[in-house]
Amino acid sequence: MKILIENLTFDTIIGILEHERTNPQRVQIDCIIEYSYTNGDFINYAEVAHVIEHTMNFERFELIETALETIGALLKIHFSLIQTILLTIRKPDILPNCTVSVQKNFIF
Repeated sequence: MKILIENLTFDTIIGILEHERTNPQRVQIDCIIEYSYTNGDFINYAEVAHVIEHTMNFERFELIETALETIGALLKIHFSLIQTILLTIRKPDILPNCTVSVQKNFIF
């Protein structure tokens, strides 16, 4: 079974530049989760989205790479049924002519 969370968008403090540490900026997150759906055991996608957004806002990461690694690990802790996660974090407004992102495929 796959859960797709696409374009989860919110403002948060993220980045190493001085203005990024004081001014929230928009991030967009995509998450594809694979798990075995058996005996009615499921993963609540609303809870997944909440964990992602709460973690980003609470931690106020400097690097999107650190955010990616932390969120991947936390999702596995919170949702033990997860087998794989493809996670993408984008900062669409940091550069005027492109979107910057990082992506990782977690296999558990």
